[in-house]
Amino acid sequence: MISRRAALSLLAGSAVALGPARLLAQTGKRTVTDGAGRKVEIPATIGRVFAAGTPAAISLYTLAPDRLVGWPEPINEERRAYLPAKYAALPVTGRLTGRANTANVEVVLKNQPDLIIDIGTIAPIYASLADRVQQQTGIPYLLLDGALTRTPALYRQLGEILGAAAEAEGLAAYAADLLALVRTRVAYVPRDQRARVYYARGPEGLETGLAGSINAEMLDFVGAMNVAATGEKRNIATVSAEQILAWNPEDVVTIDQRFYQAVWHDPIWEEVLAVRQRRVFLAPNKPFGWFDSPPAANRLIGLKWLCNKLYGGLFTGDLAAETHDFYRRFYHIDLTPVQLTALLEPA
Repeated sequence: MISRRAALSLLAGSAVALGPARLLAQTGKRTVTDGAGRKVEIPATIGRVFAAGTPAAISLYTLAPDRLVGWPEPINEERRAYLPAKYAALPVTGRLTGRANTANVEVVLKNQPDLIIDIGTIAPIYASLADRVQQQTGIPYLLLDGALTRTPALYRQLGEILGAAAEAEGLAAYAADLLALVRTRVAYVPRDQRARVYYARGPEGLETGLAGSINAEMLDFVGAMNVAATGEKRNIATVSAEQILAWNPEDVVTIDQRFYQAVWHDPIWEEVLAVRQRRVFLAPNKPFGWFDSPPAANRLIGLKWLCNKLYGGLFTGDLAAETHDFYRRFYHIDLTPVQLTALLEPA
C-alpha cells in the first residue's frame, strides 16, 4: 500500500515530466497573452463571457452571440428592432470600464462568467483595472486592442480564445478585404482634395473626437483631415463655437440626431462652411453607430458610407445590398426594406 505522502511525491514528479503544455491540458487551462502583454490563464472551454464595455460586447455578439452574458448599456426599443429578439432581450450588466462605469465586482460574480474581455485602447490604466478585477473576482480578464486597422487580427484572436476559429476567419477576411479596398480607393484622392472634417458630438456639437483618438480614427483611415488636431493626449474634448468658426470645416460628421436637426437653424453654426454648403452628415446608428459610438466592428459598414459622403462617387456599389449583407454576417439579422431605408435615409 503506497502512503499518501508517497503518492503526492509521485504526482509532483509526473507533473515535472509532463511539462507545462500537458499540465495545462490536464487541468483544463491555457495561457493567453493579451494586448497589454499580460499573461492570463483562461479555461480551455469558454461558455460565458462578461463584456467590460460596449466595444467588447459588440465584438463578442458579432462572433459568438450565445457566449455574451449581457449588454453593458441599455439598448432602446428603436435599436433593439435591429437585433434578433433573443439577443435584444439579454440583460443589462453594466460597464466595468469607460467613463461613469456602472458595474462592480459583485455584478461580475453574480453573472458567473468564465472570462471577462475588454476591447479598446491599450493603456496602463486599463491593464491596471484588468489586474485588479481579476484579483478580486478570480475570473480571468483579457484586454484586447480595438483599433480599426486591427479588426481582422482581433477577430482571429477572439476566435482562438473562444474556440470559434472558423466563424472568426469569415469575419476577419471580410474586415481585411474591406479595409484594403477602402485604403486603395482613398489613395486615388489627391492630397489637396482630401476632406477637412469636424466630428460633432452632443446636442450642441461642441464635443469632438480629437485627431489621433480611437473615436475619430475613421477620419484618419479615409485620409480626411480632422480639424480638431490640438495635439492633446486624450480622446474626447469640448471646444468653443469660436474655435469651430476658426477651423471652418468643409464637412461635419455627427452621431447626434438632436444636433443634426438643430444645426441648420443655429446662429452659432450658420457661418460654418459645411452648414452653408449642406455638408453635415448624420451617421446611421442602429443597432450600433456607423461612426465611433462605440469604436468597434460596427464601424466597418460606416467606412463606405463615410467615403461616399466625403468623396462622392468613390464607391459605385449598391450600399443598400452591402448593408443587408453586413447585417446578416455581423448582426445575425435580415433587414427589411423599411429598416434599410431608415438606416440610409435618416429624417
